[in-house]
Amino acid sequence: MIYKISPTPSLGKRGGICKNALFFVLLLLLSVFSAGTAHAANNPAPAEYRPTEEAQICLGCHGDKGMVATLKNGEKLSLYVDDRILRDSVHGSFNCSTCHAGFSADKHPQRTFQSRGSYKAAASAVCIGCHTFKKGIHNIMLKGLKQAVCVDCHGAHSVKKASDSDSCRGCHTYSLSITFGNGETAHFRIDPEEIQESVHSKLRCYDCHFGFSQEEHPIRSFKSKRDLTIIASEGCRRCHFDKYTKTLEGIHYDILSRGNLSAPVCVDCHGSHSISSGRREKVLSARRCQRCHEDIYGVYAKSVHGSALLSEHNQDVPVCADCHKAHDLADPHTVDFRNKTPEMCGNCHANEELMTKYGLSTSVLESYLEDFHGVTVTFYKRQKEAVRHIAVCTDCHGIHDITKVKGPNATVLKSNLLTRCRKCHPGASENFPDTWISHYDPTFKRAPLVYAVTLIYKVFIPFMIIGLVLQILLHIWRYAVNR
Repeated sequence: MIYKISPTPSLGKRGGICKNALFFVLLLLLSVFSAGTAHAANNPAPAEYRPTEEAQICLGCHGDKGMVATLKNGEKLSLYVDDRILRDSVHGSFNCSTCHAGFSADKHPQRTFQSRGSYKAAASAVCIGCHTFKKGIHNIMLKGLKQAVCVDCHGAHSVKKASDSDSCRGCHTYSLSITFGNGETAHFRIDPEEIQESVHSKLRCYDCHFGFSQEEHPIRSFKSKRDLTIIASEGCRRCHFDKYTKTLEGIHYDILSRGNLSAPVCVDCHGSHSISSGRREKVLSARRCQRCHEDIYGVYAKSVHGSALLSEHNQDVPVCADCHKAHDLADPHTVDFRNKTPEMCGNCHANEELMTKYGLSTSVLESYLEDFHGVTVTFYKRQKEAVRHIAVCTDCHGIHDITKVKGPNATVLKSNLLTRCRKCHPGASENFPDTWISHYDPTFKRAPLVYAVTLIYKVFIPFMIIGLVLQILLHIWRYAVNR
């Protein structure tokens, strides 16, 4: 509709303008009123909830919060029903007798149950009368459990669509099982406490179990339990892609890609639902490696590092992942890994704060790199050449069986050291290792001859350099004067 507005002749030009303005104001008010009326028509005020007539009769007794039934096993079962719960339920318009068959205002048979579980099973069995499952995961679950567990997920009187996590836990708190193609079986019971203590406690189930939800639960089959574990670990890369890419460079993935399915994957080390931080507790970290490397773990447990960790719970000592890394584990038998040994040991033994705490020398890495062995290894690393015959830390101190240089095992350490020296120095005598002053700086009390020679060099060499520079300057000056 088109509105044509013209000034009234009797009012003149000014009167026409006022009338036009007044008309626009009235039109605006009419529009607002019409919009409000339409909104009210489309969004009527919610009607006050009232239970059905039958429900009101039942709530006359069951509305008492103190109404409790004692089951045969002594458990207490509350029979209180809150009308507000019924209001929010998708079954709020039902009569009580719709689900509680055989009960009415005039008829209330007496029933007893063995336990709370048997009561829930009986209550859930009623659901199958309306909600039948002829296929899908619910049908398989009900057959396997031989009982319904509907109320665990959807509630009893507060029937509603269950949240994803709650619906999953409602079923998986039971000992559900699956049979694999090779005849193996696995249980899928989830302990809620494990999830609460997990670093993933804030996540929802379908964040990891992609493709599963309260609406969808595809049936999947696997050849073996190991296949399921490997496929489940692939889901970790959705959030931890940086860690996943590192595993592609590690020896474990290399073994797995060659067809050895026993190589560890994410779930083997971190767990599935009780996932913990890899650095939170070093003992747990070491024992994860023990599952596959039992012999090596036994040797490590007796070493100076392992005994301090297991006996004293010392969190400063290194564990497997500190030297071998957690995800991009390199092959320890390669030359490159061997040549990086001084750097690995230096991560702790060159840490001044840490070494001062235990009264150890902090010049380990520096002293090694300054002697013949360290200089040679550094040279070959820069040239990117393979060298195996130059001694590194593990050659003298051991690999997993590292012992103290002082104490009952000192003689064993010295004997091993001599054996190592003779590989490159065939004529080495028993006192040959004593000619090396270890990683400590020489002092007047420790290696006095070396200390004296070092002191002389510190004085003699600067004196010689200063004298040489002075002689050159004097020659230049004399040459300039005589010219």
